[in-house]
Amino acid sequence: MLLLLPILSLFFATPHWSNQSSGVTARLRGVSAVSERVAWASGSGSTVLRTNDGGTRWQKLTVTNDNVDFRDIDAVNAETAYVLSVGNGPASRIYKTSDAGATWTLQFKNEDPKAFLDAMSFWDADHGIVFGDSIDGQLDILITENGGNTWSRLSSPNLPPALPNEGAFAASGTNIAVVGKSHAWIGTGAAAKSRVLRTSDNGHTWQVSDTPVAAGQSSGIFSIAFRDTKHGVIVGGDYTKEKEAVNNLAFTRDGGATWTLAKGLSGFRSVVAYVPGTKIIVAIGPAGSDFSTDDGQTWKPVDGPGFDTFSFVQGKTIGWAAGAKGALAKLVVE
Repeated sequence: MLLLLPILSLFFATPHWSNQSSGVTARLRGVSAVSERVAWASGSGSTVLRTNDGGTRWQKLTVTNDNVDFRDIDAVNAETAYVLSVGNGPASRIYKTSDAGATWTLQFKNEDPKAFLDAMSFWDADHGIVFGDSIDGQLDILITENGGNTWSRLSSPNLPPALPNEGAFAASGTNIAVVGKSHAWIGTGAAAKSRVLRTSDNGHTWQVSDTPVAAGQSSGIFSIAFRDTKHGVIVGGDYTKEKEAVNNLAFTRDGGATWTLAKGLSGFRSVVAYVPGTKIIVAIGPAGSDFSTDDGQTWKPVDGPGFDTFSFVQGKTIGWAAGAKGALAKLVVE
């Protein structure tokens, strides 16, 4: 009977927010939780923050003297992190630190005026992937296999054709989900359909599936998460209607080949995440958040403010959220 207690406690788990002081007023759309003590956050005005004491204090780091918008940050450990800025042409960049943010190296600066990077994710310290808005009918995906020393754009023969205006919303840095050493999924929007791209070979080849999530100029998939190679969830909606939840939640149980629409969210949601190793899901947006303890069958709202992005610590039931006006908070599921 004792062996069942951890499972039962998670089944009846309730998330609790604890607000923290960032010391900045930037809108924070990137966050990456490494451990119970170390987390990183990023946002507008070239803002990058790091805590090494569980969020009691957040240190502001200097990455560049240029004014860029860091919409995504991915830390692979306490010392090493990648941060991605968005914008047309050279405004889209990737920087890397290997010394806890003391120094940064510009790894990639986009020279195509039509390109606009949206999000990135990493399988490990060496293998990563970046997704951007489509260019002239072609999907834009970059991969690295050497820790970002080189970033290579995939050629069009390895990618499905893009829909008109298809891309991703650079709202939370969570348009890409990775599992294991080779699987990845990308949720798209801003087109006639919301689709999910999937790969099982580190991004070298791709397949694509339509989803039932509502799509349009301001709507589509904003976030995607997988708990294993078969089970995943997508959330989104219309970011101009934050309190509406119309066809903005769907699930897959076959690795992303097919998606089934579900209900239960209480508004637009820009990020979704599984509590690591469980079927508990948290979905968060600027106007609030919801959680499910039964793999998305039923949902309840979470008391507290809303945020733009979120990240769980691997293997833990705690994580950090970030949002407008420098908002930062720790979430504990207990």
